[in-house]
Amino acid sequence: MKISKKATTIAIVNQKGGTGKTTTCENLGIGLAMEGKKVLLVDTDPQGSLTISMGWQQPDELPTTLSTLMAKAMNDQSIPPGEGILHHAEGVDLIPANIELAGLEVALVNSMNREKMLKQVLDSAKREYDFILLDCMPSLGMMTINALSAADSVLIPVQPQYYAADGLMELLKVVKGIHQRFNPDLQIEGILFTMDSSHYNNSKRNKQAVRDAYGAEIIIFDQTIPRTEALAETASEGVSIFSYDAKGKGAYSYQALVQEVLNHA
Repeated sequence: MKISKKATTIAIVNQKGGTGKTTTCENLGIGLAMEGKKVLLVDTDPQGSLTISMGWQQPDELPTTLSTLMAKAMNDQSIPPGEGILHHAEGVDLIPANIELAGLEVALVNSMNREKMLKQVLDSAKREYDFILLDCMPSLGMMTINALSAADSVLIPVQPQYYAADGLMELLKVVKGIHQRFNPDLQIEGILFTMDSSHYNNSKRNKQAVRDAYGAEIIIFDQTIPRTEALAETASEGVSIFSYDAKGKGAYSYQALVQEVLNHA
């Protein structure tokens, strides 16, 4: 009997909003599925941005979400295989989230092993998938700490704006703390420039500032994700950039990112 390898779990994290975390989670995940990988996406944000952008427009009406599964883990209840998992037409699976996750995050604070509840939920799924991608909320709260404790690596989308390098410092401190206290295997997958207007000098300058500050110790992906109308529009269409605009710059850039991630794996 072939024992399947455990999934590589990647947390997509930046405490700043609007850096392209959800867009990256969806398109990287579907891009990996197009390469024949079995992929699970996990929405760990109570706003349910990933759930909505993948076509489930009313996340608050879903009967089973990540908060249901984490509540079971907190109460030592077993989670049946496949419970709560939605199947997307483009070949990936999704554990959705909704506003209930905000209440669960508050409850987590008083829970034993509070940093490891998401890991418990995902442990059984790790045998079923090649990749698990976690779309994190724009904060460094308890759900993000759970995502970092459950992940093998961290992918950090960064918009090349002024102060981008400064915001990274706080995030990297948290990643280092999780590595030391809860997850000694946690690595940094890399920094990914998103919403990149590469023809502007300002964008070039800001990317260079991040490279100067972190390039010696952290992989910075060669591939950047351009700022395009098509990528902005996919969120309301419920499909990836590969379905929406397969020949555009956005699809090309995510395809190249998929190859970089596969080369790291």
